[in-house]
Amino acid sequence: MTKEFYSNGKLLLSGEYAILDGAEGWAIPTKFGQYLRVNDTNTETLSWCSSDADGTVWFKGSYTLKDFKEISSTNEEISKNLIRILNEIRSLEPSFLTNAKGCEVKTELTFPKAWGLGTSSTLIANLSSWAKVDPYKLLSKTFGGSAYDIACAQYDMPIVFQLKNATPLITELHTTPPFTASLFFVYLNQKKNSREAIASYRSLNIDKAKLTHDLSELTRKMILSPNLRDFEELINIHEEKLSQVLQITPIKEKLFPDYQGSIKSLGAWGGDFIMATGNNETPVYFKSKGYSVVLPYAEMIL
Repeated sequence: MTKEFYSNGKLLLSGEYAILDGAEGWAIPTKFGQYLRVNDTNTETLSWCSSDADGTVWFKGSYTLKDFKEISSTNEEISKNLIRILNEIRSLEPSFLTNAKGCEVKTELTFPKAWGLGTSSTLIANLSSWAKVDPYKLLSKTFGGSAYDIACAQYDMPIVFQLKNATPLITELHTTPPFTASLFFVYLNQKKNSREAIASYRSLNIDKAKLTHDLSELTRKMILSPNLRDFEELINIHEEKLSQVLQITPIKEKLFPDYQGSIKSLGAWGGDFIMATGNNETPVYFKSKGYSVVLPYAEMIL
């Protein structure tokens, strides 16, 4: 009998790095995510197979059940991370797989791995559901980060995410902006390493309390924007504030200075997806610039 688990991918529309310091962020689960399927075997081993959205296998490994020692794998770095996660699960739940005769695990992304919609967070959420451990604790012990992505993995609606005293506070949002038909998500053809981006942010000597306050206020205003024009003004301000703090040129100024709508970076600046306001001509514009993945709000957001 197959046990199946599924978690949603994620996008962060506001807050970005400041979420680490307690800023309120507008987080949205995506229609894309990851499955984890488990079958019992009699092999006395844990076999692992991870596949991309197109069915391509990007990792395979085999491990002892007793202490998760590697028997074989196709990628040393991925294997080490997986072993670390499995051991952390067992530290949280000592009975995890201790009575198993063997098992086969298969993970399947429903988005291309390169998109950066949460390959790691959906894995942590799925494994936590399987092992019955706290996903926030498991994330903290493995990949780290603000954990907004773990919240998105578990919620089927947009949320406001905030860390208070290292505890996630989550507020469900039951309304949708009236201008979602004018919102598009564009993949920048490169994946950003979130852990490196976080480390870089943490090293900055800035007034993070003020940044947290300012971005929280912008988040609240963005969510309540009555029309597209007001929303565009707010995301322009959001971009400018973070640009000054990070000392990074806003993506619109850097890559798309002739674009008529507004553009906002999402998550770690410099990769993955951006959000653009526009119309039916928006996909044509970005594709003419070499960015072939342009998804309307309705196709991306759960």
